[in-house]
Amino acid sequence: MPRVTVENRAATVSGAWDFEVELRSDPATTEARTAVLDKPGFGQAFTDHMVLASWTSDLGWHDQKVTAYAPLRVSPAAAVLHYAQEIFEGLKVFRHEDGSVWAFRPEVNAARFSRSAQRLALPEVPQEDFVAALRALVTVDEVWVPPAGSGETSLYLRPYMIATEAALSVRPAREVLFGVIASPAGPYFNTGPKPVSIWLSTTSIRATPGGTGAAKCGGNYAASLAALAEAVANGCDQVVYLDAVERRWIEESGSMNVFFVYSDGRIVTPELSGSILEGVTRASVLELAEDLGHKVEERRISADEWRDGVRSGDITEAFASGTAAVITPIGRLAWAEGDLTIGDHSVDHGVGPVTASLRASLLDLQYGRVPDPRGWLTRLA
Repeated sequence: MPRVTVENRAATVSGAWDFEVELRSDPATTEARTAVLDKPGFGQAFTDHMVLASWTSDLGWHDQKVTAYAPLRVSPAAAVLHYAQEIFEGLKVFRHEDGSVWAFRPEVNAARFSRSAQRLALPEVPQEDFVAALRALVTVDEVWVPPAGSGETSLYLRPYMIATEAALSVRPAREVLFGVIASPAGPYFNTGPKPVSIWLSTTSIRATPGGTGAAKCGGNYAASLAALAEAVANGCDQVVYLDAVERRWIEESGSMNVFFVYSDGRIVTPELSGSILEGVTRASVLELAEDLGHKVEERRISADEWRDGVRSGDITEAFASGTAAVITPIGRLAWAEGDLTIGDHSVDHGVGPVTASLRASLLDLQYGRVPDPRGWLTRLA
């Protein structure tokens, strides 16, 4: 893979797609970039460049390029603004001790991106092209990947697709834009690995059977914001939803899948029902848990089983998983009529031993501190 230098103002990064590279004339100074990498936050600052590719019904995919990060120009009549025809993904890139840069399971994100595209009537991006787009951006903006040994930092990649056709007819758009942006990232929650509080919503639902719950589209997240505001108003960090039919079964959080650890070592997570997002981290946790000797179950679990299990001591830990959140312990469950503390908060800052072990296993793999027998890591630079 050819490297593009600042002096080379017009070049091509080759992959399944060929990307024209247009390097920006005013990249961030070393001082400005270092300040971001020292305290990256999450989704607050962005790298110098972005990937763009266009699709039309007559030409297919074309005009793939790496170009300066800048505002997009779309028509006020663009379909995405009126009918929310849009999808996105999120994945992280990690710097290893030898200086190399690796993405975690990008092919799984690519597959989910295709499923989301199908659900939202958008064109699919082939897996090799999806990964080529990630590699093209990281090749150009590699200096933005935080250094090894700088804590739980990474470069967060956000691929997305929006309908850009200027037409108010309610139909699949005939013009679409695919893009990738990148943002240096620290921990998603300010508490780091410390337990978070979860609000059990009994008034809002996240998704319905046959809806878009299994797709990663912006509308799902927009619809979650009112419930999140309710959670925050009740002193919680996030919200967890019940199913839409019986209002009984735990589904997922606004941005994370949830897991429960039982006193006999079992780990249970809600089964995928068509209304739960198939998390990349979720799938990885299930395999890592088996490696650590845990029996894993994907099945329905009710809010009452969660509450009763905590009260009786049968449920000893709970945690949430996601690309941004990694594995985050849940220390408190609250709802309109009460709340419960989960686990022993007098030791290890309230992070249970199973949660801590899984979290360490995942991070060690992502940062290259242990072997990768499943080939989950893909080198990008």
